[in-house]
Amino acid sequence: MIAHLKGRLEATGLDHVVIDVNGVGYLAGASGRTITALGATGGSVTLHTEMLVSEDSIRLMGFATASERDWFRLLTSVQGVGAKVALAILSILSPEEVQTAVARADSAMIARANGVGPKLAQRIVNELKDKAGGVALGGGGGPGAAAAGGAAQDAISAMLNLGFKPAEASAAVNAAADELGAGATLDALVRLALRKAAK
Repeated sequence: MIAHLKGRLEATGLDHVVIDVNGVGYLAGASGRTITALGATGGSVTLHTEMLVSEDSIRLMGFATASERDWFRLLTSVQGVGAKVALAILSILSPEEVQTAVARADSAMIARANGVGPKLAQRIVNELKDKAGGVALGGGGGPGAAAAGGAAQDAISAMLNLGFKPAEASAAVNAAADELGAGATLDALVRLALRKAAK
C-alpha cells in the first residue's frame, strides 16, 4: 500500500505530494492534474518521476502519466520555463491540449496558465513546434503503438533519454510496435526501435 498526502510546498510555490514507498516518504512536485488523478489518500498509486538536480538542491517531480512527464521535459527545455511554470501549464492543459496548442501555434491557449505571459507563450510555441511531433499521447501513433499503450510511451521516453530526437524516437517505436503487436514488452520495443533507428 502506498499512502500519499497532498499539499502546497510554500518554499517553492509548487503543489506537491508525499509518496510513502515501504516506509520512506518522497516529496514530489506535481501538477494539479496529477494530484487530482492520484485519488484518495492511502490508495496505491503509480507516479512517473523526473529528478531535477541543481547546485543547491535535488527535487523530485511526479506525473500521473508518462506523456505528462515527457511534456514537462519539453516545456522545461524552453528558455525561461522552469518547473513551476511547466507544472502550471500542465495543471490547466492535458498533454493532448498542449500538443494541440503547439501544433496550431495557439500561444493564447498556453498563456492561460499562471506565470505565462504572451511573450513566453509565443516562445514556447516557436521552440516546441518542431520537437512536439514525437511526444507519444495515449492512443497516438500507429495501431501497434495504440495497442502497446504505456509500453510504447515508456519506450519513446527511453529513446529520448538516449539522445534521439522526438520525431525519430516516435517513428522508431511506432514501427517496432506495429511489427511486435499488442503484447509487446517495453524491453522488446526498445530493442527493436533501436535497431530500426540505426538503419
